[in-house]
Amino acid sequence: MIGTTTIRTVSGEFPIRFAVAVITLCVLLFSPVLKLHAADAGVQVQLDVKNAGPRAVETLTERGILRDYRFAWTSMAQALESNTVDPLAGAFSGEAMQWLRQTVASQQKSGLSRRYLDQSHRLEVVFYAPEGDVMELHDTAEYQLQIRDGDTPIHDEHVTVRYVVLMTPGADRWVVRQLQAVPQF
Repeated sequence: MIGTTTIRTVSGEFPIRFAVAVITLCVLLFSPVLKLHAADAGVQVQLDVKNAGPRAVETLTERGILRDYRFAWTSMAQALESNTVDPLAGAFSGEAMQWLRQTVASQQKSGLSRRYLDQSHRLEVVFYAPEGDVMELHDTAEYQLQIRDGDTPIHDEHVTVRYVVLMTPGADRWVVRQLQAVPQF
């Protein structure tokens, strides 16, 4: 071939352009998965269901809440760091989604972004509706919060924030409908 470098293999020649294209495609396809997994590893969630009422939390529901709350915070962290609402799809709805959309829009205008690092959440179920259609949780969250102007950190602090959370079941997961910071429970 003229103008194309090839790699000789046991089964014949392999064009380098093709190899580069395959490697690039693999990186593009799998990098979001790797990024999600890496971010997810930083979100620790402990769930206490002993005070739930009037309905007890089933084991399968408990696992779902843990998984979906961790996913919601991972999604929120990605959205607020990259200033896009795309990661929020499926994890948030209602007032929580509206607040996050407004926050992302505000950050886009100002050129600022937020990073949530070393997240630790202690969740307690305080109400689980008899019909199983809503759950109220109290979250004592600890994390390192960075405010960034482009790539430059302009504020960095360790914070403890208390949230009242309402979650409802969706088609295939629990969804955060409300996430309200409060001074105390």
